[in-house]
Amino acid sequence: MRVFLASILVLVIPIIRAQVPHWGPCPEPEVQPAFILKQFMGRWFEIAKLPAQFEKGRCIETNFTLTTDNSIRVVSSEILKGEVRKIVGTGVIEDPKNPAKLGITYSYVLPYSPYWILSTDYVNFALVYSCTDVLRLFHVDFAWILGRTRSLPDATVEKARETFATNNIDVTRMIPSRQQGCDKTL
Repeated sequence: MRVFLASILVLVIPIIRAQVPHWGPCPEPEVQPAFILKQFMGRWFEIAKLPAQFEKGRCIETNFTLTTDNSIRVVSSEILKGEVRKIVGTGVIEDPKNPAKLGITYSYVLPYSPYWILSTDYVNFALVYSCTDVLRLFHVDFAWILGRTRSLPDATVEKARETFATNNIDVTRMIPSRQQGCDKTL
């Protein structure tokens, strides 16, 4: 059994290198009550995040467009090495009774990843959380503070961090996103 677990860790650790792994299963945070998907649509800028292997650039933003009652076009972009890079994905409401629990995928062959809206006022900020269990032995967290503008007041960011902490989400490794020099059209 120890050899099996060691083998799993050897295979998984390179994948989660930049992510934030924690022992045990994912926490189950409260999400935005009475979430209104249509009001969430539009352009969001990344203000702060837990480190993620798939986000290496600056000026990261995501644009959400409702395509049907339950399907969302997701276009994420960043500037990396002076080039604008975009990726297009699909989002869905995973449970119509709990519309703040979205799922997003950027591939037709990969399953939807959780994309839970913990809190938003729709016009200024949004707190997003995603978590993946690995054999229920440990989990990998992703968390983002988003804004409708490229910056948010320090008090808003601090309150966002407190909201994550209240929901047992460790954001001690959360870093500010680089939103300066974003003059290229994304």
